[in-house]
Amino acid sequence: MSIYDRIIKKETSVAVIGLGYVGLPIALAFAKKIKVIGFDINEKRVALMKKGIDPSNELDKSEFKNSDITFTHKLEDLKKATFFIVAVPTPIDDYNLPDLKPLIAASTSVGKVLKKGDYVVYESTVYPGCTEEDCIPILEQHSGLKFKSDFKVGYSPERINPGDKEHTITKILKIVSGCDNESLENIARTYEIIVEPGTHRASSIKVAEAAKIIENTQRDVNIALMNELSIIFNKMNINTYDVLAAAGTKWNFLKFYPGLVGGHCIGVDPYYLTYKAESVGYHARIINSGRYVNDSMGFYVAKNTVKKIIASGKNISKSKVLVMGATFKEDVSDIRNSKVADIVKELKSYGVKVEVVDPHADSAELKHEYGFGLSKLAKGYDGVIVAVNHKEYKTLDEKFFSGVLSKKGIVVDVKGLYKGRFKKLNYWSL
Repeated sequence: MSIYDRIIKKETSVAVIGLGYVGLPIALAFAKKIKVIGFDINEKRVALMKKGIDPSNELDKSEFKNSDITFTHKLEDLKKATFFIVAVPTPIDDYNLPDLKPLIAASTSVGKVLKKGDYVVYESTVYPGCTEEDCIPILEQHSGLKFKSDFKVGYSPERINPGDKEHTITKILKIVSGCDNESLENIARTYEIIVEPGTHRASSIKVAEAAKIIENTQRDVNIALMNELSIIFNKMNINTYDVLAAAGTKWNFLKFYPGLVGGHCIGVDPYYLTYKAESVGYHARIINSGRYVNDSMGFYVAKNTVKKIIASGKNISKSKVLVMGATFKEDVSDIRNSKVADIVKELKSYGVKVEVVDPHADSAELKHEYGFGLSKLAKGYDGVIVAVNHKEYKTLDEKFFSGVLSKKGIVVDVKGLYKGRFKKLNYWSL
């Protein structure tokens, strides 16, 4: 009997390792159909999930209902599973190099419970070759088993978009790969239990890894182009959004927009590819240039805000600026790799008093991660930077900003949310 047949008959369990914004939705989707073990090393997070609470604030409590799932932080419990899905973070370090510590730790844990005939599928975003070169040797080392003859490995990259209620795990075509034809078939059929559009069967694990890494790299490079254009057009006193609206009338114009590029995907994944490129003797010029442009946009926004405050005749060291939004994107609570922190840091370097508000972010998390917390909305700001387009900000009008700004205060609209809506206020956008 194949491993797929045993899974579908509930004779064995699928284990999901890492229950963050990727792992938990996968685990719960499978748990509607089959037996699942949800494993996370964070005992406090596990305790919340046992109560039907998503620590990432992505899923409603109703998502936990009618689920055949056991949440645990105990490694011993994983021995009941035969199909392991690893969905841990793959961040970068302070030098923009891949940080594989979570992935190595997860592989070590799985290796300690791995049995003959088991499957391990990685979902974490990595550079091509990482699964076979870095992860499999760890599985072999800690299990004492032999790859392919004793256990099988595959790679199926996650495509979950935080805050997106439309493109969920069950609605997105899934890329799958395996170490041989048998594993590819079993892995594909297992994911097809929950993925309605089906699967794309990649020709190899490396191809699947590469496909994932270029999805976000492509977006990163395109957004970098828009950011660079916005810098150029700003020097020419041309509104970037007017230019994009005009150019967008052509049928094949790609509609990307300038902005802050943070988070744990687009702002991170390209560095995995450039790292691997360097290891094989190639310096990725376009990708690195795009990363440089996007990584500098927070500082660019802050410097332009400072220039405009000074131009209004104010002493910048005695000025006060409000930053609206602190998460890495709109309508989520996730603050990881938020480029808003760069805006705050740069403003403070000029002696500006900075206050930050956000309806979704957690003040304690911000304080721990970036050294600043949330403030209460006040008045008398010399500048207001709308850094994140939360839904709560979309209906704000000129009267609101007039009420919180000082005389000659400026509104800095990073994403052009209020373009054309203000008649009297000093306004600037990318």
